[in-house]
Amino acid sequence: MKNNSNNKIIIILGPTASGKSSTAIKLAQKFNGEIISADSRQIYKGMDIGSGKITPQERALISHYMLDIVSPKTDFSVAKFKKRAEKYIENILKRDKLPIICGGTGFWIQAIVDDIIYPEVKPNWELRKKLEKESLENLFEKLEKIDPQRAKTVDIKNKVRLIRAIEICQTLGKVPIKKEVTSSKYNFLQIGILRDKESLHQRIKLNVEQRFKGGMITEVENLKKSGLSWKKIESFGLSFKLVPQFIRGKIKTIPELKEKIYLAEKNYAKRQMTWFKRDKRIKWIDDYKKIELRTKNFLNK
Repeated sequence: MKNNSNNKIIIILGPTASGKSSTAIKLAQKFNGEIISADSRQIYKGMDIGSGKITPQERALISHYMLDIVSPKTDFSVAKFKKRAEKYIENILKRDKLPIICGGTGFWIQAIVDDIIYPEVKPNWELRKKLEKESLENLFEKLEKIDPQRAKTVDIKNKVRLIRAIEICQTLGKVPIKKEVTSSKYNFLQIGILRDKESLHQRIKLNVEQRFKGGMITEVENLKKSGLSWKKIESFGLSFKLVPQFIRGKIKTIPELKEKIYLAEKNYAKRQMTWFKRDKRIKWIDDYKKIELRTKNFLNK
């Protein structure tokens, strides 16, 4: 189906392991679309298995953007994501195709939907060194005092993210900053993949098993061999935080590692849903055919 809507964008979002990627690919095939990833880990090269990146075979079906674009040694901010993603959106629309943004990083998706400016702030190494010595609890309390809104959305178990948020807030006063516009030049349909809790937990467990079979431990070992420090690898969170602990002997067995990753990703999915449920514009749908129909109706308006 040809896309005749020159400013319409579909967003497929949801928690980890909910089936976002396969849904986005089907929609892209049906509605002449191309996919822009909105995942804060999948932008990095060499982080395929641990981040749940789609396979080369899946990529061959539809054009994908914002995958494997930078080295994990590089810091990549939401501001950089927004700038690049908007260029891809414009290019896709110019070719009369449908941009489909797919991912689970709500912070990044909101930057596009609400046209939020996240100014670039250079690293303050002295401040980072000082904050690194503090506990997660103390860092969160600091952030909550200077920017309560950002404190509601930050990953409270990720020290790197907490430190970066404090660094930005101390430099700018607060972040993010919305543009003063009456309406976006784009028309968005945000669709959330709805799974009941039990089904989602089963999918997460299966996903963890598949990634182990795919070589998740070897992938982390290769990241270390490439020159990344353990500290940097662990800063990516979830399995990238836990697998190094197994390699270094802090987690003793594979079953223990699997269980810890499963629990971490279950908690991550819960945090994702807490974020997404704040946005009442998201349409939560549990069946692909219904998603397809909703998309068709949106494009034909």
